[in-house]
Amino acid sequence: MKNFFLADYLGCILFKTLGPVLRILPVEISLFLGRRLGDCFYYFDLRHRARAYANIRSALGSGLTSDKLFRLTRSFYQSFGQSIIDVFIIPLVDRDYIDKHIEISGVEHINEALKRGKGAILAGVHAGSWEFYNIISANLGFPFVLFVKDQKFPRLNRLLNNYRKAKGCRIITRDEGLRGLISALKNNQAIGMMADQGGKSGILVDFFKRPASMPTGAVKLALKYGAALIPIFFVRKNGPAIKVWAGNEINMVKTGDEEGDIKQNLQRVVAVFEDFIRNNPKEYLWTYKIWKHSNERDIVILDDGKTGHLRQSEAVLKIAKNLFNAKDVNVRVNIVKVGFKNRVAKILFNIFTLFSGRYSCQGRLKRLKIFLKEETYKDILNLRADLVISAGSSTAGVNFILASENQSQSIVIMRPGLYGADKFDLVIIPRHDRPLKRKNILTIEGALNLVDIKYLEDESRELVKSQGLNKESLYISLLLGGDSKSFRLSPGLIRDLIREVKALSKGLGAEILVTTSRRTSSQVEEVIKSEFKDYPGVRLMVIANEQNIPQAVGGILGLSKIVIASPESISMISEAVNSKRYVFVFKAPGLSFKHKLFLKYFAGKQYIYLVAHKDLNSAVNQIWRNRPVVPCLRDNYLVGEALKKII
Repeated sequence: MKNFFLADYLGCILFKTLGPVLRILPVEISLFLGRRLGDCFYYFDLRHRARAYANIRSALGSGLTSDKLFRLTRSFYQSFGQSIIDVFIIPLVDRDYIDKHIEISGVEHINEALKRGKGAILAGVHAGSWEFYNIISANLGFPFVLFVKDQKFPRLNRLLNNYRKAKGCRIITRDEGLRGLISALKNNQAIGMMADQGGKSGILVDFFKRPASMPTGAVKLALKYGAALIPIFFVRKNGPAIKVWAGNEINMVKTGDEEGDIKQNLQRVVAVFEDFIRNNPKEYLWTYKIWKHSNERDIVILDDGKTGHLRQSEAVLKIAKNLFNAKDVNVRVNIVKVGFKNRVAKILFNIFTLFSGRYSCQGRLKRLKIFLKEETYKDILNLRADLVISAGSSTAGVNFILASENQSQSIVIMRPGLYGADKFDLVIIPRHDRPLKRKNILTIEGALNLVDIKYLEDESRELVKSQGLNKESLYISLLLGGDSKSFRLSPGLIRDLIREVKALSKGLGAEILVTTSRRTSSQVEEVIKSEFKDYPGVRLMVIANEQNIPQAVGGILGLSKIVIASPESISMISEAVNSKRYVFVFKAPGLSFKHKLFLKYFAGKQYIYLVAHKDLNSAVNQIWRNRPVVPCLRDNYLVGEALKKII
């Protein structure tokens, strides 16, 4: 509150000091200074410049090069700088100034409308010097009332209202509200109102092919009181030379459906201004969050080709979609397979991106053609994104570039490699990777995955249907992974393990469901097939490298009560734990320090039971007899809470 007061106080002093100086200067020089002021904003107000660029790209960007988008953005800022100067020189505006500098047309549309005796609504948008054309409208020979929204700085607000009143504007504030507007129309006056920036109270209509919130006030008044709704346009031709014109009256469509009529007519009004903005893009105020209240979001997942990484990205997507759906927001998803031309191209890209800032790399999408495969580049070039999700370090740089281009939120799962966490809005890192404590770093316990109650029900239903399984049977599942850089599953260990599982199956009267992974070695696969061949207790055996089943892991977890898993796959173990089954992980040599840390933590939390394969039978029997409460991971909940803060 203190900062607002200080800014208001100092701003008022600056306005009163600078105004007389600018009004002494020739108007051409004052506006030249305005263009330079706009250049200063363009070069130093990086955050709003990036938003303006992203908005212009979203609205008009099809077919426009980044250089053209930057030129449009700078032109907007120069126009905006001149509009600021216009406010300072409002006291100079009189009939002589208007005759000298302002070209006015279409006044006959307003006069014709006022002849009907029901008033007129002069609707504009935040384009050009909207304050200036309010003053111009007040000097056209008919009674004019301006509906204004109070600014957050009361001193500056009073000063601006005094300028308006001195030039013939009668002000209706929000305090007077609807009563004042109705009174003006009944007195056959013209009202100046804005038709854009609806905020939370507006309704959604299409604006450049995306739903945006627009205010309903002008349309509601026109429908209810029969007032004419006339669009007003403003274009700066050169320096003080301005063209202002009134368009044709927009006739209101009435069908008797009040809510439908408001939306339909508002859409028609917005379409008129959309055409104007498309033809005069430098005039529109592009720096606000145009589609903030939209009921549509575009989410992009960057896929590095690793199934585990994609599943983690899809897990975040699933949580985000649930949050958006709770707000009645529809989500469109694009999954882009990211491929680099070669290893050298990938290294050079990372160097190029490493030293780029959030704003400085905007407009560089075309340079990705040097590094990315043609199909990846084409997929990314015209993408629109409100949220970008990726997993792993190899796609982190592309995430950063794409999010910067669109000024969208960015989420990276696991360490982003060379890139600092500050380049992204949210970085999700499991605790075994020992993340730093930062505001935008979320520490989770395992690997994110899609497993929840509904997922298990859906997957197990499909598996039962396709494999003829009995849903009511007691199942033990055996999830076997495979080799990695330093880890090898020993065929001998697997042979001994399977014999333990067979004994366990007989003792519990349970049936066995088995699945391998694509990393499982051929030697281990042969042991599995040999040991389980013709074994009556095995109801399903999936050898992933021979004939995989999409629902294998999810369906097996959904049907099983007891899960036995190999120790090398953090993702697989996390999925098993999320299924809220009794999960037993057998010990094996050759695991990395990270894996050992992960298993030790999960065992300490009793998410899993870490046992030697020879002790498996006794360990499972003990747990099955006692049936302790199964603790659950909170990772999905934590991710949901973190997402709420950024989306």
